[in-house]
Amino acid sequence: MHNYRIGIDVGGTHTDAVILDQEFNVISETKQQTTTDVSTGIYHAVKEVLDSSNVPKDQINYAMLGTTHCTNAIVERKRLNNVGVIRIGAPATLGIKPLVGVPDDLRNILGQHVHIVRGGHEFDGRTIAELDTEKIYEIAHDLKGKVDSVAITSVFSPVSTEHEYEAYNILQEVLGDDVSLSVSSEIGSVGLLERENATILNAAVVNVARSTADGFINALKKEGVDAKVFFGQNDGTLMSVEYTVKYPILTIACGPTNSIRGASYLTNQSDALVIDVGGTTTDIGVLTGSFPRQSSLAVEIGGVRTNFRMPDITSVGIGGGTIVRENSDGTIKLGPDSVGYQLQEKALVFGGDTVTTTDIVVAKGLAQVGEPSHLSNLSEDFVDQAYRTLVENVEVAIEKMKTSAEPIPVILVGGGSILLPDELEGASVVHRPNNFGVANAIGSAIAQVSGQIERVFALDELGREATIEHAKQLAMNEAINAGASENDLEIVDFEDVPLAYLPGNATKIKAKAAGTLAE
Repeated sequence: MHNYRIGIDVGGTHTDAVILDQEFNVISETKQQTTTDVSTGIYHAVKEVLDSSNVPKDQINYAMLGTTHCTNAIVERKRLNNVGVIRIGAPATLGIKPLVGVPDDLRNILGQHVHIVRGGHEFDGRTIAELDTEKIYEIAHDLKGKVDSVAITSVFSPVSTEHEYEAYNILQEVLGDDVSLSVSSEIGSVGLLERENATILNAAVVNVARSTADGFINALKKEGVDAKVFFGQNDGTLMSVEYTVKYPILTIACGPTNSIRGASYLTNQSDALVIDVGGTTTDIGVLTGSFPRQSSLAVEIGGVRTNFRMPDITSVGIGGGTIVRENSDGTIKLGPDSVGYQLQEKALVFGGDTVTTTDIVVAKGLAQVGEPSHLSNLSEDFVDQAYRTLVENVEVAIEKMKTSAEPIPVILVGGGSILLPDELEGASVVHRPNNFGVANAIGSAIAQVSGQIERVFALDELGREATIEHAKQLAMNEAINAGASENDLEIVDFEDVPLAYLPGNATKIKAKAAGTLAE
């Protein structure tokens, strides 16, 4: 009896799928066009990879999906939940209202039901004001029937979660299980406004996540596959469907992350720069210890500042479909627009009328696709200059992402990586592994399951050693809840930062545990 898994990654241009056996060998792979409704593209990819593999469907035990649904919903302002926003922090935080600095069009959608209630804590865990539970009951009854999800944020909840959970219990009692509740201390880190924004965005994409999960499960069922379903999250690990619907914001940026993990697996490298060239953009990320390096800065999503964990990725507007133009002074302009998934209709080599980066590399004789004779009108000088500009743009981005002046190994993945040469400035060696075109789908299929906590502990209560053990155990419990097996769990990331300004010898601890999938 074999144990196969399907990995799928939805990108802006292509939806990639692979089937791996239990040794993680690639049995079959496919690239399908991403469709406007996304789910059709997923269905086509699943069908194609099953048809070409001859793997018995009852032996496919796991299916992993890396998806851009939630990101796109926020960026396009479409299909978002009706959200209730509750901030616990009056009178201390009345000066700045929730959703300040959020773009107007998004604030109009998400700012319909905003409430600020008495309560919250100081930075040292003292209560600012008792929680106004009567007001929360009143708001809960007011929201009933008007919203399908609620974001709850309390001041300094990473130090004391007490008021958030009190409010959570009241809302759940009044609104029932049909309204999903997002709690800020489970999502963001200390800064109030960014944490509140992350929580509101999380609450806003719950329905999108749920319909994506249902769509994926139905696409598999339609093909007769009854597998356990997992979603990629943006630290390169997986989470169960229940976890995904609770924390859908963690799927944001899981595409580039999957590519980084896939690149690590395909080349056996644990520290390198990964360059993932798609149809529209090139994403560059950093592998440290086989996992993507995390960003330490506040991250903007769809124009909203947030502070939950995200991979450190830089994106350059260069892909296989990027449009190439000549400026009036003879210099070359690349993009930022791309023909995207219409490459095979629009590019010159495919009989179209738009000059793309793909045409440039074919004209230089560096790739064989389409019909090179369509390119006879491009001057050699134009082609050379465009190619040089393309490579230089990527090399500048490499310099930005490196942490030292030393050259570093570079791994090229993604279908568009045929654009780049075998030698790059700043790279000690350039790897181009087998199956490089579907590294992202492979990354989603091989991933482990993880859980993470980040909160403030008072060391005086239990002592340092016991507190650290407790924090690690909490992270392991999170991983088990997300679907990990308890047999080989390990702490893959741990940091503690003493907070000198807090009494009780306080320390902010971040712990992350990861392990293989539970059978």
